Amino acid sequence: MSLRNNGRLSRREMLKALSLCAAGSATLGPLLTGCRDTLNTPETLERLGGVRRARLDGKPRFLIVIGAAGGASIVDSLLAVRASEAGENASKLNTFPDELVQSVDGSPFRAVKVINQLLGNIPQPVNTDQLPFVRKHKDHMLVATSVGTSVNHAIAQKRSLTGNAAWRGRTLQECVALQYGAGFPIPNVNMGMGGYSERGTDSSLPSYCYGEVVSNASFWPLGLDGSKGIKEAPPRDVVEMARRTRNTLDSQSIFGRTFENAAALQRWNEQRIVGQPALEAKDLINRLNVLPDQPPKMPLSEYGLSSSPDGDRLRNAFPYYLTDPVEGQAALAFLLLKHRVSVTVTLGPSFNVSVGGEHELIANPPLAFDFSHTDHRAAQAFMWSRVMSVVDKLIDLLKTEPFDETTGESMWDRTLIYVATEFGRTRSRPNNATAFSSGHDLNNGFVMFSPMLEGNTLLGGIDPSTTLTYGFDPRTGEPQRGKMTTNEPDIFSGVLTALGVDTSGSGLPDASAFVRS
Repeated sequence: MSLRNNGRLSRREMLKALSLCAAGSATLGPLLTGCRDTLNTPETLERLGGVRRARLDGKPRFLIVIGAAGGASIVDSLLAVRASEAGENASKLNTFPDELVQSVDGSPFRAVKVINQLLGNIPQPVNTDQLPFVRKHKDHMLVATSVGTSVNHAIAQKRSLTGNAAWRGRTLQECVALQYGAGFPIPNVNMGMGGYSERGTDSSLPSYCYGEVVSNASFWPLGLDGSKGIKEAPPRDVVEMARRTRNTLDSQSIFGRTFENAAALQRWNEQRIVGQPALEAKDLINRLNVLPDQPPKMPLSEYGLSSSPDGDRLRNAFPYYLTDPVEGQAALAFLLLKHRVSVTVTLGPSFNVSVGGEHELIANPPLAFDFSHTDHRAAQAFMWSRVMSVVDKLIDLLKTEPFDETTGESMWDRTLIYVATEFGRTRSRPNNATAFSSGHDLNNGFVMFSPMLEGNTLLGGIDPSTTLTYGFDPRTGEPQRGKMTTNEPDIFSGVLTALGVDTSGSGLPDASAFVRS
C-alpha cells in the first residue's frame, strides 16, 4: 500500500514524526524553517506581533483550500455591481438589476440574489440568495482583488497555490505542512483536481510536505489498514510475524541485495515497514470513516469495522456525501483536522458532472464554474452557492470542535479557508441579457475566511463603470486605483502571513494588511 505520493518519506523523517506524536508535540516548524528573532520593519513588527507569538507558541494552524475550478467571478458575488452604478455601460456589462444586489450593513461586501433561472439547457431552476451567508461570516471574511497571469485552467490553478512560483515554487499547502506538519501522520492531504492537486517545484522540502492525493474521499479511509476489514483475517500478531518474515526474505533476495541502495526501493521499504504500521496504530480506518454501519446494505460490523464517532453529525451536515464528491471531501477534511492527521486539506468541485445533490438532479454541472461558457449568470450563482454551502458547514463544525480545552480555543480559531479560483470571467454581455456566456479573464479577486484575518475587509476595489477590480498595497491595505498589474505573490504572502508561517528569507512582499490587528 502506498502511503505517500511517489514514496517521498525518509526513515529519519518518519521516526522524527512518530517521536513527536508520542511526546504530544504539534510542530517542529521553527526548527525546520530557521525562524528569526527579528522582522524586517517596525510596521511589520507592529502588525504581526500576534501572528509571530502564535507561530512560536508551538501550536499548529490549519489551512483548508477550496479549489473554485473553472473561474469563480467575484463580481457575481461579493463585489457585484448594480446597473445604476455603471451608468451608460450597464446594459453591456455584467451588472445586475439593483434589487438583486443586496448591501450588507457595516460591510464592503454585497450579496447577489438569483431567482428561478434555468441552468443553461439543464432543466434545473437556480434560486440563490447569498445574503444570509455574507451576514453570518462577514466578520471573518476578507476579499483581496487580483490580476492573474494565466487563463489556462491547469496553470492558473497551480499559480493560485504558488503565487506564480513566489517562493521557490512551493505551494501554500507545502509551506503550511513545513511549518506545522512534522508531527502529523499525513500533513498534506489533497482531494483537488488538475493544477490544484499538483505538488510544487521545490524538491528540497522534507518529503512529508508534499500532498497525499485522494481520489475518493468516502472510501479512501478503508485503505488505511492492511488487514482490518478482511473477513477471517489472521490476528494482528500473526500478520506482523508474516510481515517481518517478508521483509527479511525481500532484503536477502537477489533483487533486494542488488538494489538495496536504490532510492525507490528504500522509500518503498520505509513506507511499508515504518509508515504503514504507524497509520494502522491510529485506527484511522474507523476514525475517518463517515460510512454508516447499515446491515445488510453496508455491514461494517460484519467486517470488524465501525463508523466514525462523528459519523452521524457529518452525515447530517453533508447528506449527499456519497453522490456529491465535494460533500464527501468536506466531511473527510473535518475529520483529518479534528484527529490531527493533517494540517492542510484541499478539496473542491471537479469538471465532472455529479448527479444526486440537493435537488436530486445536478449536484455539479459540467466544467463547474466554467459552465459559464454556456450560461454565465446561472452557472456562477449555482457554483457560488455550492462553495458558500460547504464553507458555511465547515465553519460551523470547526467552531464546535475544541482545539485546546485549557484555553477555550476552537479549531476554527486556528483555521483559514482559502477559496482558490483560477481567474475571473469576461465582463461583457449582449444588451441587457440575463442569460449569456463568458470567457476567461485575468481580472478577479480571492475570498478567504478566518478569525486570524482582518475580517470584514476588502483589499483593493472595483470600478463600477468597467466592473474591473483594481489593486492595493499589501502592507498598508490602501487601495491603489491605478494598479492593474499582477499581484499573485501578494495573495500568496497574505495567506501565509495570516497563518503565522515563517517567511524569513523568502523575498515575499510584506502582507501585513491581511492580518487581524
